[in-house]
Amino acid sequence: MKKSVTFNNGHLKMAGNLYLPKGFDESEKYSGIVVVHPGGGVKEQTASVYAQKLSNQGIVALAFDASHQGESEGEPRLLEDPNARVEDVRCAVDYLTTLQFVDQERIGALGICAGGGYAVAAAPTERRIKAVATVSAVDIGAMFRGEGSIETQLQTLEAVAKQRTAEANGTEAHLITWAPDTLEEIDKNTPVLMREAYDYYRTPRAQHPNSPNRFLFTSVDKLMAFSASRQISTYLTQPMLLIAGTEADTRGYSERFHELSNGPKELFWVEGATHIAMYDIPEYVDQAVTKLTEFFGKNL
Repeated sequence: MKKSVTFNNGHLKMAGNLYLPKGFDESEKYSGIVVVHPGGGVKEQTASVYAQKLSNQGIVALAFDASHQGESEGEPRLLEDPNARVEDVRCAVDYLTTLQFVDQERIGALGICAGGGYAVAAAPTERRIKAVATVSAVDIGAMFRGEGSIETQLQTLEAVAKQRTAEANGTEAHLITWAPDTLEEIDKNTPVLMREAYDYYRTPRAQHPNSPNRFLFTSVDKLMAFSASRQISTYLTQPMLLIAGTEADTRGYSERFHELSNGPKELFWVEGATHIAMYDIPEYVDQAVTKLTEFFGKNL
């Protein structure tokens, strides 16, 4: 059973889909999970795939749109601010604690792609999250810093600074794409992740009108300043499960999170899966959900 819900994030209204278990009984107490979508995604895509499947396993699951994105409020639109997205996770937990049928001591978080990094960044200091899991996790800060030289990174930051000045003086906001917009933009040099992202986000496979493949260029300074792993080794004592495909070009982020954690942890490989195959391909998603059900059942 799916319910459209809203909840507060300061002065903003957040939009979510709340998935309730089959045979739901409001007088009972259930564990609750907040599901954090990828960068550029919305709740209707892979976040709801996982939320629905977890609800089928007896968990109350909340998939929600990030602030400034989807159906959630927030200006400017299409801002990707990691600090705001971590706060979104906290506010989603706030909402679950208000539901009388959710046990406040049995709340967890699941993040996918950049949402995985945001969930991992939130959990160390959000002690109401009793267990955290990721699928195809990405540290979006590390991704945007990339492997280029510091000089290249500084050039990017200089360009962002100039754009901020221009917009402060009346120039229109500059939007950039998450993935190739069209098939014609893809060639032999296009990374596998970007090929996959085009196929998922820009074709009928998972295309959604609230996911326009755009974000503000002025988000980039905030993205480059972010680290999902900063507090893992010190404050992350909750159990952590990291799920990734053996063929994912992003698998290094899950390995890094696992390496840094001093708490209970597990790195679970899905054989043959790529990064975005974990979003919706049934044979891979079902393996992940089986493992997630076991993990949350044990730790919540």
